Amino acid sequence: MTGNDSKVLLDLNYPAFQDELFDLDASEIKKAIKTFRKLKNLTWNAVFRDNGLKWEEPKSVPGKFTVRLSQSYRAIVVRDGAFMRFQSLHRDHDEAYGKK
Repeated sequence: MTGNDSKVLLDLNYPAFQDELFDLDASEIKKAIKTFRKLKNLTWNAVFRDNGLKWEEPKSVPGKFTVRLSQSYRAIVVRDGAFMRFQSLHRDHDEAYGKK
């Protein structure tokens, strides 16, 4: 499978993202892991349609996207082929959209 019919592959290796992830409290880490599990079982088409993930491209940050990890946190990601590469976490919605 290629393109939007392919399964999402997760890349959680970006150092800044890892620092932010590991600083979360245990309950937020559990929520994030639940979302990671969900994502790895989806195709890209399913990610785009999923209302809970809220996949969006902020106008202020072209080429990057936000995805909801929990009610409290959004992640900035980039798509690289089948990979969703996580770059940063944001508690504040405006911050995730580059408005601060």
